[in-house]
Amino acid sequence: MSWLGRLFTGDEELGKKDDDHRPQTNNASSASSWSARKVSPVFRKRRIVYGICALLFIYVFVKNIPNDLGPSTRDFDPRINQGAKLPEGRLDPPANKPKRPATPSEAEEHYHDGPIKFYKLASSLHSVARLGGQYESNKNVLFAASSLKSASEIIPLACEMARWERNDVHFAIMGRDDMDIQEIKSLNGAVDECNVHWHDARPDYSRWSSEFRMEVSVEASMEHIQTFVHPQVIIIDSPSREDTFFVTTLRSKARDIGKSIIELPSDATENMMWITRLDSGSLAGSSGSLVRLLKSIESADYLGTRRPHLTIELPAEIEAATWRYLESFVWPPVDSSGASHASQVSLRHRIPRRTLTEYEASARLVESFYPVRTKDSHVLLLSPQIELSPLYYHYLIYHLLEYKYSAHGKETKNSPHLMGISLELPTYFLNGSEPLVPPMMEKPPSNRKGVTLGEPTPFLWQAPNSNAALYFGDKWIEFHSFLTARLSKPPTTRTKLISKKHPSWLELLLELMSARRYSLLYPTFSIDDEAIATVHNELYQVPEEFPRQPSTPASVPELNPDEPLSLVYEKKARPPPNTEHSLSSSTLLSILPNSGDLPEIPDLPLLAFDGSTLTQKQANDDAWTFTEAYRRDIGGCKAEAEITKREPYSALDLFCHLDQVYDPMNDQISDPKNTVRHGSAQKKPQVDEDIIPAAQKESAKKEASEHLARQAGKDTASRPKDKGDNSKETQNEFQAQMARQKKQAEHGEEKVAEDKDIDDLTELKKQEPKKPAEDPKSEAAPERGPGW
Repeated sequence: MSWLGRLFTGDEELGKKDDDHRPQTNNASSASSWSARKVSPVFRKRRIVYGICALLFIYVFVKNIPNDLGPSTRDFDPRINQGAKLPEGRLDPPANKPKRPATPSEAEEHYHDGPIKFYKLASSLHSVARLGGQYESNKNVLFAASSLKSASEIIPLACEMARWERNDVHFAIMGRDDMDIQEIKSLNGAVDECNVHWHDARPDYSRWSSEFRMEVSVEASMEHIQTFVHPQVIIIDSPSREDTFFVTTLRSKARDIGKSIIELPSDATENMMWITRLDSGSLAGSSGSLVRLLKSIESADYLGTRRPHLTIELPAEIEAATWRYLESFVWPPVDSSGASHASQVSLRHRIPRRTLTEYEASARLVESFYPVRTKDSHVLLLSPQIELSPLYYHYLIYHLLEYKYSAHGKETKNSPHLMGISLELPTYFLNGSEPLVPPMMEKPPSNRKGVTLGEPTPFLWQAPNSNAALYFGDKWIEFHSFLTARLSKPPTTRTKLISKKHPSWLELLLELMSARRYSLLYPTFSIDDEAIATVHNELYQVPEEFPRQPSTPASVPELNPDEPLSLVYEKKARPPPNTEHSLSSSTLLSILPNSGDLPEIPDLPLLAFDGSTLTQKQANDDAWTFTEAYRRDIGGCKAEAEITKREPYSALDLFCHLDQVYDPMNDQISDPKNTVRHGSAQKKPQVDEDIIPAAQKESAKKEASEHLARQAGKDTASRPKDKGDNSKETQNEFQAQMARQKKQAEHGEEKVAEDKDIDDLTELKKQEPKKPAEDPKSEAAPERGPGW
């Protein structure tokens, strides 16, 4: 029995096949009806084709599933099912990839440039409102990182600083990695006892964001943090471990908002844990640029020579940490051998003033140094933003001896046009218009063989430098002479050629350089990204004569933690930021072009102020044309006036009528001939007596005569006077006294002889020829006082 029969044993009919009920046939072939049914080969091929098409359809569907819809939350959030709206700020940023543009980007992975949204920044900034972030002065310190590797390096410092409870510590993540903040904290052991306030400042689609979008993101997130936190100082990891977009943008933004950045070295966790004990005020001051500059000066190699004298110009307001450093600063360092030590440092502290004109600021700087000996006394001007390589002194001595003191250099006719040596290669022109591209060697030098054209070379540029430049002593004396005469002339309406990011004295020095055809020697180096002086722009300060324009304080916007912070921006080309070169610590010859074989001055490329290349003849013609126009427009010389003979160390030949001095208080030019000075008395203009009534005139003369007589020891008021004698005799006494005072001033007498009788004075005056009293010109004629 079949298994169906055993299962349904109560009915045998259920176990039979339908074939048993079919009518029997006598066909012989009926036995073959139980054989397997044959399938047509065509039908088998059709099924195979259908199967392949189905698999292909499934593959195409899976491959092209829409990825910009985002996860649906309607079935998972009860508030959605109840008709409530889910706040956008509580949503996580989208994890799916953004839609690619029609034209693929150069960077295959980082292509997204859409609007920016910070989904988690608003809620974290709202939670720290109690920490006084709305005030400029508070206890907030910000640690910031882009790469997770840098974050792991400085998180221990942040947690340790928070443990001391001297600061309110914040940590902002601004990079591309989309790892959750809690996971970052867990991996770095910052979970339980790390009392740090965390801010997720990463934009949506950070993993796929372009370089430009990440720069905008860092700038925008820092703007939000500044608005609601106002950190006193920003601390980041070593730039070598960080993303480029993060470091460059943060430096620029910190300069805009006036915040200091502490860039930690690579071994900060082991060697700089002591900074976690400092409060926010000390940290803001410890990053002072002046301290960094002085430390780089101390660490330089001075070849065993005597250290140069230092003059430190201090601003009106000094940070406490900077002042503490200066109190313990010793220059030169004390010799361990016990030799006698003489200090070679001078401090000059500015008295705060409400306003300071460009002329006053220029005079303050220039008069701070005057060479003792013109041949070997030079001045090295260093900006606080500069940091020097240990080789800077080697570089200066090598180039100074070659181009200033060598016998061959003295014989070169172009050497007198060299004004100094710059240690810094600027990134931009001084007007900030466009980047400076250093010229290359275009012709083989006369003193060198086998030189490849197009290699880097030092060059001459008719542009001054205020960051790091050595100016020769004789040229600095000439600049003193030029500035003395220039300040006696009224201000001009000439267009400024130098940006207000630079001090005002550069504009005046540029005038002298253009008239004299002077230029500075600017360096180039054979090793890329190495230099002997680098500029740190994160601590840049506007020159005091160009104060910041007071901006209207914006009210703090209301912050809704349930909504993301959004930003729509336009993609446009940005100028490349100033590059901070690494300081070279190898040998000098290894970083100089052509192994330090210096070309002669005539073989160096010469650039005009605007960057155009000049020949020697073109430079001479330009200087002559500029001098003629300068003497006429600024020097006060007439067109037909002959050029005065040029004297050594003097620039007075560029000016005329130097006896007419501009008075900035009255905004007019005063002539010393129209004023009279008696000793140290104040100048008094000559009074025209024709406009004074006769009665007042006679009364004034009488009072003056009595006063002069009392000074001579005799009171004329007690002497009897004849009628009609008052007018003539009093006038004679007055004129005699004026003659005596003039004689005393000419011969340096210190006191008037008291035994001189007033009659002798009158007799002396009677012997002099008298001028007609009625001639008004004789009375109004001014006398040249002493000192002119």
